[in-house]
Amino acid sequence: MTGKTHITGGIAASLAFAQVSHYEPAILLIGGVAGALIPDICHGSSTIGRRFPFVSKIISALFGHRTFTHSLLFLLLALALFETIGLNEALSAGIIVGMVSHLLLDMATKRGIKLLFPLRVTVRLPLTTSTGSFTEYVVFAALSLLSVYFGYGLFNFS
Repeated sequence: MTGKTHITGGIAASLAFAQVSHYEPAILLIGGVAGALIPDICHGSSTIGRRFPFVSKIISALFGHRTFTHSLLFLLLALALFETIGLNEALSAGIIVGMVSHLLLDMATKRGIKLLFPLRVTVRLPLTTSTGSFTEYVVFAALSLLSVYFGYGLFNFS
C-alpha cells in the first residue's frame, strides 16, 4: 500500500479506537498517523524512510522490507519501549493502533508480511491486491469514508 493509504488507515483505525476507549481522540489521531508510517522505516523510498534515510538504510540492510518492522515482535518491542520511557498512554495506544492498521493493510497485498518474524512465514489476507492498483484506490476511498464516519461527533468544531 502507498503512504497515503497507510495514513488514511491510521486515521480510520485511531478514530474507531477512540469510539471505544477513554483516550483523547486528538492524541490518538496523532499517534495513529505516526504509527501508520513507522513500519515502513525499512523502505528507503517510503514516506518515513525519506525523512530518516540513515535509519532506514540500516534497518533495510539488517532485515529487508516487510520483515522485522512488520512483525508482532516489533509491535511488542515498541510497546515495551513506550512503557519504559513513560510515553503518554493515549499517544502510545494511537501509535500501536496505527502500526496494526499498517500491518493489516500490507497483509492485503500480494507480497504479504513476515508477521511472525524471525520465522520466514509470509502472512497474507485471503483477498490481496497490488500496491497502487485500482483496488487500493477503492480501499483508500473506503478508509476515507470510515474516517469521516468515526470522526463525526468526536470533535466539536463550533
